[in-house]
Amino acid sequence: MPTKYFVLDTNVLLHNNEAVTCFADNTVVLPMTVIEELDKFKKNNDELGRNARSAIRHLDRLRAQGSLGKGVTTDDGGTVLITMEKEVDHGTCIDLGIPDNRIIATAFRLLREGKRVIFVSKDINARLKADALGIEVQDFEREKADFDRLYTGWRTITVDGAVIDRLHREKMLELPEESFEPNEFILLRNGANQRQTKIGRATGATRLQSLNPGYESAFNLRPRSMEQRMALELLMEPSVSLVSLTGQAGTGKTLLALAAGLASSLRSGRYERLLVSRPVIPLGRDIGYLPGTKDDKMQFWMQPIFDNLSYLMGLTNGGKQDAATESSIKRLIREDRIELEALTYIRGRSISRQYVIIDEAQNLTPHEVKTIISRAGEGTKMVLTGDPEQIDNPYLDASSNGLSYTVERLKNQEVCGHITLTRSERSRLASLAAEYL
Repeated sequence: MPTKYFVLDTNVLLHNNEAVTCFADNTVVLPMTVIEELDKFKKNNDELGRNARSAIRHLDRLRAQGSLGKGVTTDDGGTVLITMEKEVDHGTCIDLGIPDNRIIATAFRLLREGKRVIFVSKDINARLKADALGIEVQDFEREKADFDRLYTGWRTITVDGAVIDRLHREKMLELPEESFEPNEFILLRNGANQRQTKIGRATGATRLQSLNPGYESAFNLRPRSMEQRMALELLMEPSVSLVSLTGQAGTGKTLLALAAGLASSLRSGRYERLLVSRPVIPLGRDIGYLPGTKDDKMQFWMQPIFDNLSYLMGLTNGGKQDAATESSIKRLIREDRIELEALTYIRGRSISRQYVIIDEAQNLTPHEVKTIISRAGEGTKMVLTGDPEQIDNPYLDASSNGLSYTVERLKNQEVCGHITLTRSERSRLASLAAEYL
């Protein structure tokens, strides 16, 4: 079978700095334009800059084994090749002043030479242009989950009424014929009486236990749906160190996480503080430079968190969200009981005994989520929330984002749990918007 030539776009290496090692015993081709673009990105102090520098260092290590211009063999038997762009025949109208077009031109030249060429890019437009030239194209599939089949964290099993009664009575139930994921929720339903149900959480491959009655509410917030009750169980349970919550707008992901974080840190004292962070990625056009200190700038990005905190603090004050409520939030931040931080400043930290919420996690790459979770020290709980169908990062989609990837990869780990929330509880109007618009 002929060797495949995978021509990589720059965004593939910026998404995964080890991408050149992900194509087995085939040939990975990096046009010179990719190296030039990596050189531009390497100066950045964000994740793109770090990935660019890491990719360049990896290529430099390969260079020590031979000439990348002639091709260097990798450990898996493949070849990495850096090539100069050459003139495309005059019959093809393509503007080589555009970097993407020069990369595509390299793939086109290799195709004209009779090679089996596959152009790999995270950029849909680049893939469309390559496909128009007859080049086989694909997205970078290394770190993707099947969003249409994404693990939901719960399912329904039909049983006899006696089985439900036993779980209700004994608080524990063995179902030898079943196989559960760790912390998976099971809705037991009586086949003869559909109204008789009972929820259990998997604490073993075939074992269920009743939900903890102490987790019926958090910081005066009570769940409004079965899925929210399941989510609260995970958010409050200290043995579950990583919780992921996905769902459309208004399903209560962030509010539930904040309520559980406040209850677990301020009231029970299980954690020393509540740390909340979110990616600094705007919806729509960026508003540009923000004046003031770091805290002043963060207030704009964290306003959704302030809104939720204000609502929760108001619940302890008869539902009033007044000046006293705002003063309480500022006092907790001043006393370092609540910390609001940009994700930019989390790298390099070791976070111990904290309840950490990463909001809007669908805008993070799998590598960024890995970096964040690896910051967790002893006694820390991590919560990732987000809606994989509302992504503002141009190179991520519902399947390739870090939140979806984490849900699928960690679903069989004993210290991890996940729930997909489907019903909007914010308001009737919000529910209609989420469903019909």
